[in-house]
Amino acid sequence: MQRHTRREFLAHSVALGASALIGPQLLRAAMADARASDVDMTIVRWAGEGNGAAGGKSLAARLTEKAIAEIGGMKRFVKKGANVWVKPNIGWNKKVEHAADTHPDVVAELIRLCLDAGAKKVKVGDYPCNDAKQSYENSGIAPAAKEAGAEVVYLDRSRFRDMKIGGNRLKTHPVYPEMVECDLLISVPICKHHGSTRVSLAMKNYMGCVEKRNVFHQDLPTTIADVTQFMKPVISVLDATRMLTDHGPVGGDLADVKTMNCVAAGTDIVALDAFGAELLGNEPRTIDTITKGQEYKLGTMDYRSLRLKELSLS
Repeated sequence: MQRHTRREFLAHSVALGASALIGPQLLRAAMADARASDVDMTIVRWAGEGNGAAGGKSLAARLTEKAIAEIGGMKRFVKKGANVWVKPNIGWNKKVEHAADTHPDVVAELIRLCLDAGAKKVKVGDYPCNDAKQSYENSGIAPAAKEAGAEVVYLDRSRFRDMKIGGNRLKTHPVYPEMVECDLLISVPICKHHGSTRVSLAMKNYMGCVEKRNVFHQDLPTTIADVTQFMKPVISVLDATRMLTDHGPVGGDLADVKTMNCVAAGTDIVALDAFGAELLGNEPRTIDTITKGQEYKLGTMDYRSLRLKELSLS
């Protein structure tokens, strides 16, 4: 399924609707204005005091709401009647304070925003490394997702289907069909350290869509780029409300967890990963998954070259 960003749709619409009415120069100007109106990436940080809760929402939810609002709102990405899959990291049977899984309030807010934008259905699920039921419940994601109105899906191993990936290392590979067939999949990772790739971010989060992950570990940068290219990312959201700085991806001592109170959203998944890598104290150009993503033309690691909004919430 081919997915299009709002920018592509809008520019195409301008071209079709205006070509018969205005000359080439004015048409090019109109298309440039349409493109310029879109933001590529937002970074929202908490600059206030206290826990940041307000209006019945936690700080994590407020940061998420603001990040999506400033990138153009969820209606930019979710068409009325769409089936959406919100794909957090629920890989580990850990409590929220351990920063091994995506914050449940980030997930719940994205679900609410999708439904408010007109989504017919929102599904939430991952393919955990630990026991699925325990990971879903103890992370807080399953209860939060259900309360927000989503269908929580436990991925059935028998349902994975071989699909033509067409990558450099992954030619065909088993993928969970509903994650591919939905109208929009939003990758929502937590920002954390990883022992093999040094960072675990939005591109790596797609490993929760596939079976036979042992194949990935033969060449993680290439296989992650292969599956990211296959999934055709449109919008990703990075949970950096707190992050795991060492001993990832599972984590250990709470001393490895750092509170950041930040959420970022972007249409360029490589740029979003580059920002996350910086938060974790790495130069993006030294992270193989990021350089490989740029090599695949999935985006740019120079996120400041994009239309970027950095905001403070207080």
